Amino acid sequence: MYENLFKSPLHRVFVYGTLKRGEPNHSLMKDTANGYAKFLGLGKTTVQYPLVIGTKYNIPLLLKKPNTGNYVLGEIYDVDSSMLKRLDELEEHPRFYERTEETVLLASEAALNPKKTFEEASESTKAWIYFLPKFKSSLLDDTMYESYSNNGSHGQKYCEKYVRDPSYDHRKEVL
Repeated sequence: MYENLFKSPLHRVFVYGTLKRGEPNHSLMKDTANGYAKFLGLGKTTVQYPLVIGTKYNIPLLLKKPNTGNYVLGEIYDVDSSMLKRLDELEEHPRFYERTEETVLLASEAALNPKKTFEEASESTKAWIYFLPKFKSSLLDDTMYESYSNNGSHGQKYCEKYVRDPSYDHRKEVL
């Protein structure tokens, strides 16, 4: 396993939605058949973005509209090229989401405590983030979240891909 890391460089990824631990698509990250993924800690964007839940499938969407919305909380992983390719497939990069490298804050769970702010407990790092680069402006009228959970008080359960109607194009709702 580790000898493959020398052949395949690691890529740092910030996830904010269904790929986080305890969320519907996290099993993709845990499955070693997809490649290597190591949880590094919690993350937070250094720029505010709108994180909304959209389409009839309740997909968490991070809109590429800097300085709007919230500083978004997520998780940061180091992944190999195989895992990055799988994530690109899930996120339909670059046809739907677009992966761009951004500066984020990284904090180990152990460093976080009530006496320190996230900013005090973290360090700056670069990570890939999946954004929706083009979107209907009406999405900016939706509730904007700081953090996403499928079990959140919003009550909007994510519909996994294998359950969706293959003839329905959810992209038309947001693009």
